[in-house]
Amino acid sequence: MTSTMNSTEAPDVWLPIEADGIEGLPEGLNYRFWNGGQDYPADPADCAFYVVPYMKGPEVAVRPLSGMSSVRVVQTLSAGIDHVEPGLGLLPAGVRLCNAKGVHEASTAELTLALILASLRGFPGFVRGQDNEEWRSGFYPALADKSVLIVGYGSIGSAIEDRLAPFECARVARVARSARTTARGPVHTLDDLPALLPEADIVILSTPLNPSTQGLVGADFLAAMRDGALLVNVARGGVVDTKALLSELESGRLHAALDVTDPEPLPSGHPLWHAPNVLITPHVGGSTSAFLPRAKRLIAGQLSSFAAGEPVRNVVRTTG
Repeated sequence: MTSTMNSTEAPDVWLPIEADGIEGLPEGLNYRFWNGGQDYPADPADCAFYVVPYMKGPEVAVRPLSGMSSVRVVQTLSAGIDHVEPGLGLLPAGVRLCNAKGVHEASTAELTLALILASLRGFPGFVRGQDNEEWRSGFYPALADKSVLIVGYGSIGSAIEDRLAPFECARVARVARSARTTARGPVHTLDDLPALLPEADIVILSTPLNPSTQGLVGADFLAAMRDGALLVNVARGGVVDTKALLSELESGRLHAALDVTDPEPLPSGHPLWHAPNVLITPHVGGSTSAFLPRAKRLIAGQLSSFAAGEPVRNVVRTTG
């Protein structure tokens, strides 16, 4: 598969990965490589299918949208779509916005468990002790027998529970936008949080960022958490009120493990860097060796459906 086909009438597809490196791409489409560079590979007006560059930020994601008058599908390579939402109003009606469901679940769930275990068992202190040649023995909390609350029970939240299962947790409670019943038990709504938060030793955030979750974890949410509880954020930084979290951390009442922050990247000198009882990773939930092969399979599958005139998957919004 060449990166640009010869047919001048074929619809343009913008890819952030060279087409030669993706197996299974359909014929009959004109593949253009663009991964956020200053120069566009072609006229945005000819683009019919736009795969958004991964982890390049909203400015890059949105930049070509105003010129994409013929686009029919916008495909993100992230589970969240908040980085492209500011540009949706620039698109014609009927454009389908698709997310990367199926790409990040395993990696994000792995990191979630790593953050929980590292925080509970005191790994940050062990690393500092190793740097200083100090033997920091003692007793540390276990994940076994803990009560866990997952806020945002979509495909990533479900994958997190899959990996919690062998750890003998006392209870796993689930919260999502809509109540439902799963094979593992009920899923509650956000309205149930005041009753659920005081019962949780560990609160995991895996919810998308949208108007209903922006600043969801504010002073009242945090105050409802039990003393000594651990907050784990693998969602988006904007779900948490950073000032309110800092207050709880500095008081010593709560612990946190954060893969995402607000602001992000966290600037040098920010007090969150040195707050007590916090472990920070630099938004690497999906950035693993599992990403690229899964992203390529998603792209090939979506474009095969698109070329055949069949419905694409993972549609989360249609412009109107």
